[in-house]
Amino acid sequence: MSTRETGSQAETFAAGVLQEKGMKLLTRNYYTPYGEVDLIVCDEKYIAFVEVKARRVGSMVRPAQAVDRRKQKRITQSAICYLMENPAELQPRFDVFEIVMEKGKNFSVQSYQYIINAYEVTNYESI
Repeated sequence: MSTRETGSQAETFAAGVLQEKGMKLLTRNYYTPYGEVDLIVCDEKYIAFVEVKARRVGSMVRPAQAVDRRKQKRITQSAICYLMENPAELQPRFDVFEIVMEKGKNFSVQSYQYIINAYEVTNYESI
């Protein structure tokens, strides 16, 4: 299974979990010149820009650790593009959905964690 296929299955899994928790899926794989946002979901109060990260059991780092400052900046810039195209009165936030997969060739989830407010945008000048 390619990395792209694994990523797509991870995003499908994450979208399903979030919808079961009552979130509405607004879009998936939102592309901008700055990069991509895996999932954009909302509830009554928030619009969440969600990065989905999957790693196999035994990986050296947790999946969420792959969302470094550079990636956060790209997601933030993409979120601004989305909100300019789709104005919303909801409070934006930045979440990470991390998935730990079983070893092997198939996509098999061992565990997952949805991290709400995984990071905050604190320096708007650097955007």
